[in-house]
Order: sequence, then C-alpha cells, then structure tokens
Amino acid sequence: MEMRKGETEKNRERKRLTAGDWADAALAAMAERGLAGVAVEPLAARLGTTKGSFYWHFTNRDALVAAALERWEEICTEQIIVAVEAEADPEKRLRTLLHHATTSAADDPLEVSLLATAADPRVAAVLERVTERRIGYVAGLFEELGFGAQEAARLGLLAYSSYLGHTQLSHAVPHALPTGAGRNAYLESVVDTLLRR
Repeated sequence: MEMRKGETEKNRERKRLTAGDWADAALAAMAERGLAGVAVEPLAARLGTTKGSFYWHFTNRDALVAAALERWEEICTEQIIVAVEAEADPEKRLRTLLHHATTSAADDPLEVSLLATAADPRVAAVLERVTERRIGYVAGLFEELGFGAQEAARLGLLAYSSYLGHTQLSHAVPHALPTGAGRNAYLESVVDTLLRR
C-alpha cells in the first residue's frame, strides 16, 4: 500500500493499534505503578499515538482496566493451562507448571502489583476467578495422580499458596530464594513434598 503525501511510517503504525495493544500497555503500567499507572495520556505517549486512538477502542478508563484485567487472566492463566495440557503425564504437567509459573512471576511484577490492589472491586473479581481456576486446575492434576477429591483440593491450595509465597519473595526479598540449579532443585523438592502420601 502506497503512503499518502505527508504520511509517515509512524503515523501508519498509529492506525494499526488494537484494543489488545492498549490492554498490554495498561498491564505494563499496572506492573510498574499499580492501577494508578493506567492513565490515558501517558499510555498514548508510550504507544506513540494520541488519545483519539484510545477512544476508538474504549469508552473510558474503566473499560480499558477491565480489558487489561481480562487479558491478564487469559494470558497468565488460560494460555498457560493450554500449553501445559500438551503434556500427557499429570506429574510432569505439575512440575512444568510450577517451574513456568514461578519463573514468569519472578520476572514480571504484575501479579504482585495486582495482589497489592486486591481491594479494588475490579481487581478482586478477576483475582477471585483466577485463583479459583488455578487452584481447581492444580487440584485436578492431583486427582489425576490418584488423590481423593478432598485431598486433591487441599494440595491444590497448598501448591498455589507455595507459588504465591515464592512470587512475593521473588520481588520483596529475592536473595532469600535459591538461584540457578539450586532453584530448580528447590522447586522439584516442593513438588516432591506435595506428592508424598
């Protein structure tokens, strides 16, 4: 497609922004500064566009926050579950999930930021759904491994609590956690402990 006179590549890029681009930018802002970081003008500057692009996709800031939270739920829960499900062995899925989830959470402060703003009703609703989904999924893995439903639910909660503790420590006191090969051995020992009957 030929550019019109006066149209720059940057202007063409602006026209291609999607609601997903805005949601991703909002998530990045939340990771850095919590919900307060989601402001239209700074996000537009970050994306190299104008507020007009924002209003093309969203009616207001609350709609953007909702879209960003839904995107986080999809990317950080549903897509991970789909990826892990490619493995047939439930024990390998459990181990892979714990390694992937703790690594991702250590690299990205978004989860900690969202937990810190759990008093906001929008965040609380998404955190509740995500927590139930994650614990339920992990509990299902324990059931596949032969644990009864009640014990599997208890272990799912324990595994998720371990993940959240690891996530918090990785941002608050990272030197308290092992690194390198020690980190992998530690995570394996967490799963081994959970699998003891």
